[in-house]
Amino acid sequence: QGQLVESGGGLVQAGGSLRLSCAASGRTFSRYYMGWFRQAPGKEREFVAAISYSAGNTNYADSVKGRFTISRDNAKNTVYLQMNSLKPEDTAVYYCASGPTSYSAADDRGAYNYWGQGTQVTVSS
Repeated sequence: QGQLVESGGGLVQAGGSLRLSCAASGRTFSRYYMGWFRQAPGKEREFVAAISYSAGNTNYADSVKGRFTISRDNAKNTVYLQMNSLKPEDTAVYYCASGPTSYSAADDRGAYNYWGQGTQVTVSS
């Protein structure tokens, strides 16, 4: 069984930065796209960013383009989400996930079959 564990969340002021990490174990996650999703209170879980197994392809939600950067280190089985210029509307629980094997499904929540427990990110104004 695979396991994903997120870390790096916290409280930050608007304009600040955070880097989330997702440590993977128990499965060859390097063969799959890895993604980050987020869920704010009262809202559906939404796509944030995804990265291919070779890190050659990335995909971002329009709301985070130019501010967030996804990366991965397959040797360490870890995926990162660098978040800069944070806004109060970025406040949410952030989830790491794995599953897709194609770019076309990278932003599809239903294509992911492994999920972490989430880490809270709170951006104050």
